[in-house]
Amino acid sequence: MDQKPICQIITPVGMLGYGFDEKIIHQELTRLTSNGVPTAMIMDSGSTDSGPQKLALGSMSCPRSAYAQDLTKLLRLVHTFQVPLIFSSAGGDGTDEHVQIMQDIIHEITEEEENSDYFFNTISLFSSIDKTIILERFKQGRLTGCGPCVPPADANEIDASLHVVAQMGYEPFLDAMNANPDFDVIIGGRAYDPSPYAAYCVHHLMRQTSDLSSEQLHSRLGGFLHMGKILECGGQCSTPKSHGAVATVYATGLFDVRPTVPDSKCNPLSVAAHTLYENTRPDILKGPGGSIHLQDSKYEQLSDGRSVRVSGSKYRSSEEDGLPYQFKLEAARIVGYRSMFMGSIKDHILIPQIEKLLARVKLYVAQQHTEPTSEWKLDFHVYGKGQSSPMGLGQLFIVGEALASTQKLANSIASKARVGMIHAPYPGQKATAGNFGFGLGGLMEVELGPCAEFSLYHLMDLEPGEQRLFPTNSGKPQTLEGPLLRSTISRIGKGSWKPRNKKPFEIATSINGHSQGAEHIGPTPDQPVQDPKTLSDLCRILRSKNAGPYEITIDAMFLSKTNYDTIKASGILSSSNVANAIGIAEEDIIWIGFFDPAMSFKVTIPRIRMGVKKSAGGFMENDIHGSQEHIGLANMKLPENLFISYLFLYPTTWGSIDDSVEWIARGEQTYTPVYRDCDGEHVQIDWEDTRLDGAKGDVTRFIEYFSDEWDFEIHLHSFKTKKTIKLLVRKDNEIPQDPDEEF
Repeated sequence: MDQKPICQIITPVGMLGYGFDEKIIHQELTRLTSNGVPTAMIMDSGSTDSGPQKLALGSMSCPRSAYAQDLTKLLRLVHTFQVPLIFSSAGGDGTDEHVQIMQDIIHEITEEEENSDYFFNTISLFSSIDKTIILERFKQGRLTGCGPCVPPADANEIDASLHVVAQMGYEPFLDAMNANPDFDVIIGGRAYDPSPYAAYCVHHLMRQTSDLSSEQLHSRLGGFLHMGKILECGGQCSTPKSHGAVATVYATGLFDVRPTVPDSKCNPLSVAAHTLYENTRPDILKGPGGSIHLQDSKYEQLSDGRSVRVSGSKYRSSEEDGLPYQFKLEAARIVGYRSMFMGSIKDHILIPQIEKLLARVKLYVAQQHTEPTSEWKLDFHVYGKGQSSPMGLGQLFIVGEALASTQKLANSIASKARVGMIHAPYPGQKATAGNFGFGLGGLMEVELGPCAEFSLYHLMDLEPGEQRLFPTNSGKPQTLEGPLLRSTISRIGKGSWKPRNKKPFEIATSINGHSQGAEHIGPTPDQPVQDPKTLSDLCRILRSKNAGPYEITIDAMFLSKTNYDTIKASGILSSSNVANAIGIAEEDIIWIGFFDPAMSFKVTIPRIRMGVKKSAGGFMENDIHGSQEHIGLANMKLPENLFISYLFLYPTTWGSIDDSVEWIARGEQTYTPVYRDCDGEHVQIDWEDTRLDGAKGDVTRFIEYFSDEWDFEIHLHSFKTKKTIKLLVRKDNEIPQDPDEEF
């Protein structure tokens, strides 16, 4: 490929504050900066995955010290290689306060004696939105839930929210870069994860391309945003998973991606599969102002065996669909205070009666708290049901959780419930000294503090231009403000500013980094798994994860094309079967389907807790990432003889053998079905050799062609009647058929 890249982007790790190997990134930057192509370090720093606490309580995803540790390493790299650092969603939620904290940390690092020559032009982008504006749009009916599971917005809940942030698109990042092209650091407030990546690409495309039209820019945005969507998770797109990844981006929107860790590799499947991760659906990804469409994306393995080239990704603006530009708003509020206790039960007389005992404990607690003004809830997490040990029923581990209007009341509820667990009587009781083993960590109850719930996860219609930043007349140089957003620029450090170094650095001779504890899993031959029992047996990955706070998505990635095609053609993963397997109503399924580029199946469902659709976090949450919700699908039983070489037949009626039929073999577009001859051997027959055109043909011609060579069987399976019949074909052309004979 002769085309020169417009930029290179390295993501050291998928989340700022998680830590990374500075040596590997140093060596990568040595290599990248040697070619003179604009290079940046770009990272994500935020997520709603861990729940609403950050927005409601002002906490951060990681300790302040963790951010300081990562930023110390990153700023050293910025100073050494004169490449910019950009990160978004500061502190995890991207509030203005957390943007300021990151700026303070950078200032503290530059104040250290060994960093006296540091100097960074630092842009801060702020995305907190004034609640009065939100309430006005709410009254105008211009606030809608982000997805079918999100309840309507409530004015009181909006008003009770401590912070409201908007997920910025790429535009404010681009506006800030264009106004301050010599920036060294950008600290972003809450943003759509790919936004800073796309902005950096557009910034350099505009600088390197004269007279770039809006149509030309639009045609490239799909690739830029798709690249950002992959890179923001670091090396999630590689096998074994790398901490970081590198993208090389071209002017057409095409890009190459590879991991930073030398013993990791990207392949077309691993890169294509990344759009399954945390998304409602893999083919259309919605974001600020539009959506990324990946139906025509292509994934090509490059000659180094580690890099994948991606092309064909498209962007469709909301304007094309006749819709306004929208910001996704995020907010949370405090709904009470929590306390908990925990312990175990081993008594085999009590274990079968546990639900009745818990009901009596709730009744006892209610009897002890009769004040009409007291508002509280009590429930129990029970682990270990249905398990057994050599000595009997095993044991239960129980966590009692109390929610109340005050911390004092929550503590009292938990205390009384613990007493009830210890001393409540039950039929057949012999262990009268106590029912409940407790005292973990030396505590009777654990005071948990405020309990938060999401109050906004809604889309707000914008007026034209509200997503942008513009120069101000405040007299402050290079300061930008918009109708909703704002930015500042600070010159941090005691050193003197230097223009970016265009001189190539010495190329590193070797990189010795490795994935700690990781081993390569070799490619699996494209053949059926021997005697698979469950869907998990056919998959290399089967996982569940949040797709926003209100949804959980389950991904099944198959070991081989044979497995994938067989399952896809079988109809096993119908919406009704999947709903039964994971224990929800079929009508509650949000999205279900197969994704050919990654040989995968996906289903997205509501987050349900205690029988009610709920957002992540809050009272009685026990899987805030949604990472344990795949078990029902993983354990889904497969039909017997799934991989017997049926020749699938549908739609048809059981008529004469001369009827014209439509043939499907394992759902493939090229047909190489396997038949079994009457001596028990398998005979592979090329579909083209049957002289049948495409997928339709006349069975008689097929039999006439082969019956002078073999005696054999054809297994016909009807998806309509759910029956399989057997046709015995002999050399003498006597063709017995029994439509009612099941095989």
